Amino acid sequence: VQLQASGGGLVQAGGSLRLSCAASGRTFSGYVMGWFRQAPEKQRELVAGITSGGSTKYADSVEDRFTISRHNAKNTVDLQMNSLKPEDTAVYYCAATRSTRVLNSARLYEYWGQGTQVTVSS
Repeated sequence: VQLQASGGGLVQAGGSLRLSCAASGRTFSGYVMGWFRQAPEKQRELVAGITSGGSTKYADSVEDRFTISRHNAKNTVDLQMNSLKPEDTAVYYCAATRSTRVLNSARLYEYWGQGTQVTVSS
């Protein structure tokens, strides 16, 4: 699976961004898709994940602000980010793994996109 992330940028606090991840190379529907982020000097953390059946999981810090969605026919997964805060600033990565549930640990994801920078100014 090859993953290509896009949609990052600079936004003011309270604003919105939409990240997209396009997958190619294998059957997309059998994979859990996740969005992770990594801020400077911090560990990579799961932001949101979605199973092939559409079950979702969110980090507590983004619950009710971010929404993950996938479109199996188009091989894409999106992350809609609303009410952005300066602490959301990080490099965001999409990732994929064969699983029936969303996994928290980045070590368990086999495939990674290249990362896209999200910067939220105060």
